Amino acid sequence: MALIPCQVLRVAILLSYFSVLCNYKAIDMPAHQTYGGSWKFLTFIDLVIQAVFFGVCVLTDLSSLLTKGIDSREQERQLRKLIGLRDWMMAVLAFPVGVLVVTMFWGLYLYDRDLVYPRLLDNFIPQWLNHGMHTTVLPFIIIEMRTTHHQYPRRACGLVAVCFFALGYVLWMCWVHQVTGVWVYPLLERIGPVSRVVFFSCVTVLISTFYVLGEILNNYIWDQHYADKIKCE
Repeated sequence: MALIPCQVLRVAILLSYFSVLCNYKAIDMPAHQTYGGSWKFLTFIDLVIQAVFFGVCVLTDLSSLLTKGIDSREQERQLRKLIGLRDWMMAVLAFPVGVLVVTMFWGLYLYDRDLVYPRLLDNFIPQWLNHGMHTTVLPFIIIEMRTTHHQYPRRACGLVAVCFFALGYVLWMCWVHQVTGVWVYPLLERIGPVSRVVFFSCVTVLISTFYVLGEILNNYIWDQHYADKIKCE
């Protein structure tokens, strides 16, 4: 039996995301006042995705609790829809986008932090908040995958959805540059047009790879779980 019920963990994670979002939005940074505001940054978009996802998880838990023991086909149908939304968000958004943000941020940070997180930001963003945005996302999503089985969509459909998300964000960054004349990330200022196309293509391939990795990891965890359960029986 788990030391902490997964339902409690989800509520705690959801509250932590609310705390991070509120503290981040309270920071008076110049970048927040320019065109696009916080929505220019994939980190902020990912925080919103994670908060909405865990909100759906908590809502699913509450619905499951309230409908337990009630013989109502309509309520069961609504619950299945919620579960379907939760699983789709996990597969297409929460896992691949979350893992992409963590790996891209810390990979570039360790190589040359000024490419993605200039030292000037240390004056605005405390270390705990930086880790809340760029570190804890990964363990939180792994905990969710480990505690709950998620039904992935057909791989082709999932990959198309992930690629649409990646393409949408790339087009959004290009539009912000078109309006302001400034790229969202310092890295994009330092490379030429061809290199940017290559970079955007590599990011799209990477997020697609993370989608497949999430599907494989989910299946491995739960195939192993069911195998162990059968052995115990």
